[in-house]
Amino acid sequence: MGSPWKGFVEFTLPASPPTAFVSADLSSTSPVGLSLSPYGRSMSFDPGMLHNNGHTAYANGTGPGIRETGLVEKLLTSYGFIQCSERQARLFFHCSQYNGNLQELKIGDDVEFEVSSDRRTGKPIAVKLLKIKPEVLPEERISGQVGPDLHAYPFTVLHGYIHPVVSSIPVHLDGKSAPGQAPTGSVCYERNGEVFYLTYTPDDVEGNIHLDTGDKVSFYMDTNKHTGAVSARNIQLVKKKQMRCQGVVCATKEAFGFIERADVVKEIFFHYSEFKGDLEALQAGDDVEFTIKDRNGKEVATEVRLLPQGTVIFEDISIEQFEGTVVKVIPKVPTKNQNDPLPGRISSRIGFNDKELPFGEKDTKSKVTLLEGDHIQFNISTDRRDKLERATNIDILPDTFDFTKETREMGVIAAIRDGFGFIKCVDRDARMFFHFSEVLEESQLHISDEVEFTVVPDMLSAQRNHAVRIKKLPKGSVSFNTQSEQRFMGVVEKEVVATNAKNASPTKVKEKEAEEGVIAYEDCGVKLTVPYHNKDIEGGGYPQAGDKVEFSINEVKRTGLQSAVSVRVLNRNASNAKRLIGFVATLKDNFGFIETANHDQEIFFHYSEMCGDLENLELGDTVEYTLSKGKGNKVSAEKVTKVAAVNGISEDVEATVMMGKVIRPLRSVDPSQTEYQGLIEITEEGATKGPNYPFGIMGMSNKADGLQKGELVKFHVCTVAQTGQKMASNVVPQRRAMVECVKDQFGFITYEVGESKKLFFHVKEVQDGLELQTGDEVEFSVVLNQRTGKCSACNVRRVSEGPKPVATPRPDRLVNRLKSITLDDASAPRLVIVRQPRGPDNSKGFNVERKTRQPGVID
Repeated sequence: MGSPWKGFVEFTLPASPPTAFVSADLSSTSPVGLSLSPYGRSMSFDPGMLHNNGHTAYANGTGPGIRETGLVEKLLTSYGFIQCSERQARLFFHCSQYNGNLQELKIGDDVEFEVSSDRRTGKPIAVKLLKIKPEVLPEERISGQVGPDLHAYPFTVLHGYIHPVVSSIPVHLDGKSAPGQAPTGSVCYERNGEVFYLTYTPDDVEGNIHLDTGDKVSFYMDTNKHTGAVSARNIQLVKKKQMRCQGVVCATKEAFGFIERADVVKEIFFHYSEFKGDLEALQAGDDVEFTIKDRNGKEVATEVRLLPQGTVIFEDISIEQFEGTVVKVIPKVPTKNQNDPLPGRISSRIGFNDKELPFGEKDTKSKVTLLEGDHIQFNISTDRRDKLERATNIDILPDTFDFTKETREMGVIAAIRDGFGFIKCVDRDARMFFHFSEVLEESQLHISDEVEFTVVPDMLSAQRNHAVRIKKLPKGSVSFNTQSEQRFMGVVEKEVVATNAKNASPTKVKEKEAEEGVIAYEDCGVKLTVPYHNKDIEGGGYPQAGDKVEFSINEVKRTGLQSAVSVRVLNRNASNAKRLIGFVATLKDNFGFIETANHDQEIFFHYSEMCGDLENLELGDTVEYTLSKGKGNKVSAEKVTKVAAVNGISEDVEATVMMGKVIRPLRSVDPSQTEYQGLIEITEEGATKGPNYPFGIMGMSNKADGLQKGELVKFHVCTVAQTGQKMASNVVPQRRAMVECVKDQFGFITYEVGESKKLFFHVKEVQDGLELQTGDEVEFSVVLNQRTGKCSACNVRRVSEGPKPVATPRPDRLVNRLKSITLDDASAPRLVIVRQPRGPDNSKGFNVERKTRQPGVID
């Protein structure tokens, strides 16, 4: 057999494809096959290929070929490639092997062919191609809804069609997949009680839309003849799945509530039976999600579930802040016809346009009353649902009072209660009520703070006013009086009446202080009179009738009343009584005693004779006074005036520290004794050595320390300049005692004071913040309350700790009684024992921190 390449000729093809076969032997009528070389536009001719178009019809040349099916994968001018359906193979074919109109053959068409081999290369090729006609889609169209499974969305028959359930293609895979693979979803439907699943690709969906799980769709079923796989094609969307809605609970009632929806400006009803969660935790303001269903013609929320706080956002708030003017305020008492939830209006220039924005009660930063014309600062809030813009975070600017026409008043905080208070006004007699919510700048107010405010009528009662828009002022800004800078000269025409009120009550004292004197003076040639009070007198003595005085005039702003202040006596018409110096020794409820300059006597005085502020008077203060005699020739001090401190008995103090014992206390400690002075006897190592030294209130190191008879003290000896008498000075008691018991905030010291054998102390008086226990040894001072006459300990310092308490054993009688009691005896007394938890070492709790143990690990 000769070579198969014998007799081949090679020639170049024209630009158009050949319309007939060319034969090498002109006498032969058999056609000769032509094959297009893949390496150029040339043809190879073989005269021996007179059958099967130049190809062997058998794979091994022994029998007829087997027909296969495939898909046209690539198609060029005169050749192409087929992807086999039954096996993984890609075969070359020549267009001359196609039996039919070549113009109708397209990529993706299904074809049937036989497999042969190319004699030149030996590779398998496809021959005798036939196009497989596509099967006409069935007329029945299946329709339904999209869902993850059949149980979630039950089927119903609509218009005679079956409703399937579709599992959607994931969004992140839509249009993208692994090489050689297309992303697929699945359609699930039920027929005759059986469940079937069909796959689909994005190309099978009409309208280039994305399907979600639960969407209702309709489609045709298609069977791949090559693989036998059934899929869904020509899928059309019938109805989108009803999505879950979000909102915020805006109201809760006894068995139902309302939700403000996040998609539209609307509220929706829900019953508590539809809430899936802890109903006790549900409250207004919670973020929720729900499904909308139609019941009895009304939309209701079902399957309500909680969302994390902050999930639902209704509006977007601008970062930029704007300034504007309030043109309409929110009425304090809403009218019956007021349905606008945003009744307030703000005018502002934003960009190049003037805009009027609404606002509601919740849009202000504080509850301070807004007035028309207020200059304010705000942000713009845009509702995501209807794009409505409104002003929010409204804050009053400090310069707003320059724009409003309100009248501002001033005053001082007189009283503060829980959430409200009262202001003492400069221009009004009545105190003005105010609420804490009306305080600007969130500054906390205290009593006596000076403030500025606006007075408005109460909406509920036209007869009452209250203060709003309260602004705190610096100290010294508010003055209730105006005092003249000019000093006037005058003569006392009537002195303050000094009635004998030695035993008067404090109420009567106030009535006495209300009595005033009169000063006559001239101003621009006009004779005038002005009243004055004892509290307005400067210097040591009270003016008397006929005395020439210098004064200023004070006018009350609220009433316009005038009075003389800063009154100073220039000279007296009569001889002045002698003024004496003394020291405050005792202070009672409405009277006291003054220690004389010689420290040997005490003089009675009534508080009504005190010139100046009585609250600032303390033990040991230096005062100036005048002696007078009252009923029964009793000597008392009058016109008592506090003066600058002078030297007491500190002159010529010896440096030696003496030890002694009090053998007589001051008369303020023991009122039954006749002598005023106390007496200290020098001691050494417990033995009495003498001599004795007297002491007064000015000799005490702590003026409030009430020295008791028998107490040991340390002191210095000094000499009084006026009399040359030696007295005890800088007396310091030496007290040590045991703590008897300690309660919650107080305790008692075993120390005898007067008739009491226990001395009270408060835990605040314990130095260094120590917690005292029973048995501790302490040092302390004794303070005598001059008004109540009771003593207490102060400046308590622990010297040493007492013994630790030891649990005492049970008495034998109790042990024997417990042994004799039986639980069966109903008549026996019942005994309840409470034992505090303790460890084996008699300690409470755990000494070693407890740690989590790991299995298999030994510490």
